[in-house]
Amino acid sequence: MVKPSRHRWILTAISCCLLSTGAWAQGTPAPKAPSNEFQFNNCKVSYLDSGSKGIPVIFLHGGYGNSKIWKHQIPAFTAAGYRFIAIDYRSPCVTSSAQGNEYAPGLINQLTSKLGIQKFHLLGTASGGVTALKYAMNNRDKLRSIIISHSIGNVEDREYNDINNRLRPATFNQIPLEIRELGPSYRAANPEGVKNWLALVNESRDTAPPVKDNTIGMSPKPSQDMGAGNHDDVTWSNLEGFKVPILIMTGDADLYTPPSVLRIFTSHIKRAEFAVIPESGHSSFWENPDIFNRTVLAFISKY
Repeated sequence: MVKPSRHRWILTAISCCLLSTGAWAQGTPAPKAPSNEFQFNNCKVSYLDSGSKGIPVIFLHGGYGNSKIWKHQIPAFTAAGYRFIAIDYRSPCVTSSAQGNEYAPGLINQLTSKLGIQKFHLLGTASGGVTALKYAMNNRDKLRSIIISHSIGNVEDREYNDINNRLRPATFNQIPLEIRELGPSYRAANPEGVKNWLALVNESRDTAPPVKDNTIGMSPKPSQDMGAGNHDDVTWSNLEGFKVPILIMTGDADLYTPPSVLRIFTSHIKRAEFAVIPESGHSSFWENPDIFNRTVLAFISKY
């Protein structure tokens, strides 16, 4: 079971931590992360990079959207002294199947090598969290910490898959995307934010492979020539020996990964912390960015 102490620091971080978007909101221009490109799999992959000298934090978006989806994180993390990097890892030259993020570990290694980055924090949301966990299983020495946000993690154990498959009806994908992905509190209070979120999502839908939201199948295992390193299956037995500090997050109204499911996930990892972002669905980084940012910053500041 998750120890109560793992929850107390989250409450402290939310109520007391001073690292927030407010650090840059006092009349000064928000820091930016210019767009860049690098060559991978015979095509160009875009990424955002603040270029600062701070400890890098690499962000992986979910199955919908692109690196621009992290617009609320850029000012908070750069103001806190970190180097913000976000990769458009779901471009056609990176993924080759509907759920396949199999090239992404090699892509992360290639980009960090290009930028001369030795060690970094890695944050992935939804399918980006699956990719981040897969990367961490093979590249633990490169990570200061890992944050898995709103992601089932594609754990292979049948019991866990059965729980996830019970969550959503066969008609789940027929529900409008914004209702599946954004919580009711946010949709009710911020229609303009919903509109902006949909605009970013639709911007990337024509280029990225489709996402099978209602499927809990596994991504194909990476081969050596994909640059992913030796593969470790994501199973409870392997995760119990996971040594990278890890924060697992979800929203209290997440239809994909409700708190009860990710508490099970957290209970199998010795060094795991767990946080629930209030009044948020599947995209708390967008719906409730202040609390999301403060929670992540409080966690990574320890490593």
